[in-house]
Amino acid sequence: MREKVEKAMEKVKMMLAADGGSAELVEITADGVVKIKLTGSCGGCPMSAMTLKMGIERIIKQEVPEVKSVEAV
Repeated sequence: MREKVEKAMEKVKMMLAADGGSAELVEITADGVVKIKLTGSCGGCPMSAMTLKMGIERIIKQEVPEVKSVEAV
């Protein structure tokens, strides 16, 4: 599953790079929770929670249906 998530993260990174941000994969738990760290301008952005759920989580779950949720660390 990690390989699929990393592939989906490439799409996420391209989307975030347009606004000067990025994200890095930290961990995938046994129960399907993907933990990422928002970096660049996304790290301190007040809209990062919305970006995480409405953008990043949506893309990753679309590409890797076995992912249960995506959380920021």
